Amino acid sequence: MKKQNKFYWWILSLSMIISGLISCNKKYEGEENSLETIRNANNRITYSKSKLDSLQAINLITSQKIQDLLDLSTLYTSGNKDTEIDSVIYTQMQAHFPNKDSNNLKPLLKEMDSLKVRFAKVNNLTTSKSVIANDTLDFANFDVEYYDKKRTYITTVNRKAQYMLKASPVKFQKEFKFYFNNFYKKESDSTKTTKPAN
Repeated sequence: MKKQNKFYWWILSLSMIISGLISCNKKYEGEENSLETIRNANNRITYSKSKLDSLQAINLITSQKIQDLLDLSTLYTSGNKDTEIDSVIYTQMQAHFPNKDSNNLKPLLKEMDSLKVRFAKVNNLTTSKSVIANDTLDFANFDVEYYDKKRTYITTVNRKAQYMLKASPVKFQKEFKFYFNNFYKKESDSTKTTKPAN
């Protein structure tokens, strides 16, 4: 029995070491962020009511917007932060928020700077609604995989963002713009009830 136990622990230890080595060798396989990223991640797109009818559509749009903001952030943190192009990138990042407060981006940029992130990838996104006082708020929970400049995996972090779809008046039709109210949101005790998004 003792021999079987030792063998079991030896196999378990070996498999843990192998899985650890595999995750260390995980590489970022997406495209290089470039000026094309800046051009496409400008948050000018509006969405019609019919496009926002399903949970699947909301999740897809939310995931795209999070990835846009992450791509812009990796470009910004990999630069000098004091050039003209850095200013353009920062303006594009701020366009993802309804107000232009620099505190919107501080937690994200600080985390990316400290980990020396060059690439980021959003995964496992789910959306939900929370009722706080009389307001219904929309949230996205998601994982972010971080990679360094050599495209080597650094870590995966779980994050939460609060977002809103703000009416954007267009002649004869109801359209909405997507904004983050809060990115990398801290949990709050004031949340009363949580329900899945419809």
